[in-house]
Order: sequence, then C-alpha cells, then structure tokens
Amino acid sequence: MQDFVEAAEAAAEAAGQVIRPLFRSALLVEAKGDASPVTEADRKAELAMRDLLRRRFPDHGIWGEEFGPERQEAEYLWVLDPIDGTRAFVTGRPLFGTLIGLLHRGRPVLGVIDQPGIGERWIGLAGERTRFRSPLGGAPGCRPCARLAEAELSCTSPDMFEPKDRPGFERLRAAARRVTWGGDCYGYGLLALGLVDVVAECTMKPWDWAALVPVLEGAGGRVTGWEGETLTLESDGRVLAVGDPALLAEAVDLLRN
Repeated sequence: MQDFVEAAEAAAEAAGQVIRPLFRSALLVEAKGDASPVTEADRKAELAMRDLLRRRFPDHGIWGEEFGPERQEAEYLWVLDPIDGTRAFVTGRPLFGTLIGLLHRGRPVLGVIDQPGIGERWIGLAGERTRFRSPLGGAPGCRPCARLAEAELSCTSPDMFEPKDRPGFERLRAAARRVTWGGDCYGYGLLALGLVDVVAECTMKPWDWAALVPVLEGAGGRVTGWEGETLTLESDGRVLAVGDPALLAEAVDLLRN
C-alpha cells in the first residue's frame, strides 16, 4: 500500500501546483449543469492527477468529478475531487480541499484530504492510524462525545437538503449543542482532529465521500449513510459522520425517524 500512499501524495502535490497560483486570482467562473461554480483550477488540477495516476497504475480505474469515470470496473478505482468546496475557493476562503480516494473492489482503503492553501494534509489508510501534517499544528484523533446534547454539529450549507431530508436534519440539529455552517471537506478534517463531533449532509457524490472514510475511521470515527449503512457507489448521497461511534445510533434514529 505504500506505493499507493506515495502516489496519492504526489497527486495532491500535482493538484496543489495548479491550484495555489489561481487561488484568490481573477478567474472565469462557469456554471455546471447543477449551477455550482467550476473554474480553470478544477479542470487542470484533475487532469494533472489523472495523468500521474494513469502513468503509475495503468490498470487502475479513475473517476473524477470533472471528467467522469475511466475503467470504473477495475479492481482499484481512484476517486478524485480536485476542489471540494469550489464556492469557498472562488470567494477566497481557505475552506476547500483536494480529495483523493482509492477504492478496492468498491471499499475505500485510502483517503487524502489536502488543503493546498495553508499546507494541511490528512492521510487515511485502512487499518492504520490517520496521519496529519500542518504548519498550524494539531494531532489526529476524534474526541469522546457520547451524547448529541454535548456535540458540535457541522454542515456545509442548509441549502443542500431536499424537502424529504430536511425534517431529519432539523431533528438532529435541535438535539445537538450547536451547529456551524460551511467547510465542505474541511469540516470532516476538523472532525478527524476532534474539533467537531458530527457531520450530516446530503447530495454527496462518491468523489465527495470516498476519501473521507479512511481518514475518519483511522481517527476513530465512523462514516455511514443516514440509515447507518455502509456507503457504496450506489448510495443515495446522504452521509453521516460521527467522531465517537457511541453517537451513531442516536444520530441515525433522529435522521430517519
């Protein structure tokens, strides 16, 4: 697996070399079909990662947000989001990140959350302790928090919830001590550092969550769907992450009941 970790870190570096010069610069922003912003940085960063991974592992599959799947049926599938949190990126806020996940027969076994603007990186590998590097300090590890009444809840935006999902989230929100908004993948990184306790979100694609699973589980947390089920490439986009596994049953009950 060390070859895979080295490749994932090299891909993160390649993406960062594209992204950093464009951060807080004048960018032409287009609209995707779902109206989310996409920039030159998204596309060029994904192409850089694809090229590197394709050369190192020609028999692996690649599925990226910008350019879709390639050899999706392969035993190993790299899942890429060059800029998770594009809205933060285009407005100059360093709460975005590059996500690099590796699935083995559909199961996430490697994940990298890279924040190229401030130089922070989380590395998760199945069965191993999550690693974290940052010029700001900090150590990986989810904190104990067995009751939602004591939990910090994080979510990217209230606008991401469809009408059928909003009641469940509102029940969870009411049970938590407090909720903070914004962050995209960075919120999950904070959960892995023991600074928040729960994240619940919807409309998540495989490239949004694949890298998060090994990072959070290697920090002691859990990542599931809203029913408490294992996430798969066929999941419905609803993601629940908890730092203390003792929170999972209570959170699932509120989300689905």
